[in-house]
This record gives sequence, structure tokens and C-alpha cells, in this order.
Amino acid sequence: MDLIQQIIERAKSNKQRIVLPEAEEERTLTAADMVLRDDIADIILIGNPEKVNALAEEKGLKNIGKATLIDPLHCEKSEEYAALLAELRKKKGMTLEQARELVKNPLYLGCMIIKTGDADGQISGALSTTGETLRPALQIIKTAPGITCVSGAMLLITKKPEFGENGVLVVGDVAVTPMPDADQLSQIAVCTAQTAKSVAGFDDPRVAMLSFSTKGSATHEVVDKVIEATRLAKEIDPQLKIDGELQADAALVPGVGAKKAPGSDIAGKANVLVFPCLEVGNIAYKLVQRLGDAVAIGPILQGIARPVNDLSRGCSVEDIYYLVAITACQAMDAK
Repeated sequence: MDLIQQIIERAKSNKQRIVLPEAEEERTLTAADMVLRDDIADIILIGNPEKVNALAEEKGLKNIGKATLIDPLHCEKSEEYAALLAELRKKKGMTLEQARELVKNPLYLGCMIIKTGDADGQISGALSTTGETLRPALQIIKTAPGITCVSGAMLLITKKPEFGENGVLVVGDVAVTPMPDADQLSQIAVCTAQTAKSVAGFDDPRVAMLSFSTKGSATHEVVDKVIEATRLAKEIDPQLKIDGELQADAALVPGVGAKKAPGSDIAGKANVLVFPCLEVGNIAYKLVQRLGDAVAIGPILQGIARPVNDLSRGCSVEDIYYLVAITACQAMDAK
């Protein structure tokens, strides 16, 4: 069974309630129909009921009736949600009237449904920008305890079973924080290891903090940042298996790891790679994807108290379908 199927089966084993606030969008609605058909998650659709039902009929979608459909302009809990949102944002000067208008926005409404415990995760982005997806999540759901930095992980499924976890690597940050400081980088390491557990199903995440130096082979302030981040990550999670600074070959190749970092429990055995900055991470995963013919799944947003994930506006139906399963797996672990 490949990793994608494993993720789907894990989602099926403990169905979560996933909000799709862009229900009037064709790809989103088609993916929702597939998720409901395959019994992967319970789906909450936000959109105009007449438009959603007309689109479902036009596309011949037979399972949409199994979803909970909420009209953002006529939600029976809108006043309750508005009052809570105004309370959450009162220090920022939000009035009740402003909150009433915001909960008509499907992205805000979805996050309020999660905040009040009526859903477990949300996916948007087929129509919305990353900023539009993240803003309500950070204002309403907020970051996980002890975490202030949101980041994005990527699953890399390679054709090299000798590396990572039978060829699978989880890497971060590839999507959100351009130039993390040591504290932020330590949080990215902890969150990426957690994603490796909850989504990729790794029983034993082994985190390598990557740099252009291995154990003092070079000196520079950016190397110092990685060393400090490694120390801080161990403070956040004393059980975390992590080492750094390590060059990529020292992290992945046993012979190189033994030579460059003798005595390391991670060198040559890493299955989670943490990049020193977003620029490096984004370039690296795209090179592996294109030149190494790897499958890249993500980015998977991490660090939010309940999972909220962002799609590319060029996403396919299958992208949305798979991300529902991924979000469900994250939601199980977030409870």
C-alpha cells in the first residue's frame, strides 16, 4: 500500500469533520462528492444552497446530499459566532457589527465552526489566496500551544527506498516563513516531526537540521542559528530525535554521516529534513521533484491549533481530495 492510500485509510478509520468553505467552486464540490462517496470524512459545505445544489445536479454528483450545507448569509448560529468573534478580537477594536459582517465570509465562518467545536479542520485556496486562508485561522483558531510560527511541510515520495522512510521524506519549511530566527526554526522542526507522525505515519521521526556545515566544519552566523535552533527544539520536546547542524549528504547517506558526524543517532538515518530558510526549502524540494522524479504532496500547513490547509488556485480535484484526507489525519492528532 503506497503512502497516499495509507493516509486515506487512516482518515477513514476515524472520520473527522472537514469544512470546505468554497462549495460553489466546481473542483471543490467534485472532490467533496468523491470524499463522501469513499467515506473518508464528514463534509461541511459553505455556500449558497441553490448554487451548490444546481452545480451538483449539473455535474451529476450523487453524494453531496450526505454533506452538511450551510448558507453563510443565513446561518442559524451566526449571532453566536459573531458574539464570540467580537470577544476574541475586542483588543483589536472589533465591534459586534463588524463581527456580524465577517461571519458572512465563508472563510471566517468555517473557522468559527471549528472554534466552537462543530468541525475539526478546513481547506480553502481554490478561489482564495494564502493570506485570505491564513488570516481568519490565525485570528480565530490561533497557533498551537507553545507555537508562534506557522510553517508548511511537504511529503516527498522518492524512488530511492534507501533514503528516509522507505523513500519517503518529510521536509519543512517550504511555504510560509521566509527567514526564520532560531526560535522559529526550532518550532518548525517540532511541527514538521509532528506532521511526519500524524500524516506520513512515521513511528520514529528522525530530524536533521540542515546547513552547509556539519558539526563545525564551517563557521558562520547562519550555522550558529541552526545549532541554536537544534538546542531549542530539544527544550520544546525533550523526546524529539534531532541533530544538527548537518549537511544534506551527512543527514541521508550512512557512510557520509558516519564520517562527518560520528556518534550521531540521526546522521545517515534522517527521515525529516528541516531547511535553514524558506528559500533553501522551496528550491530544494522543487529540484528533488523535477530532477529526481519525486512526488511532492503539500504544502501542509502546521502550527495552527486546528488544521487549516491552503490549496493552490491551480489545484486539481485530486489535490483537494487528498488534502481532505491529510487534514483529517492532522485533526486526529490535534485533539
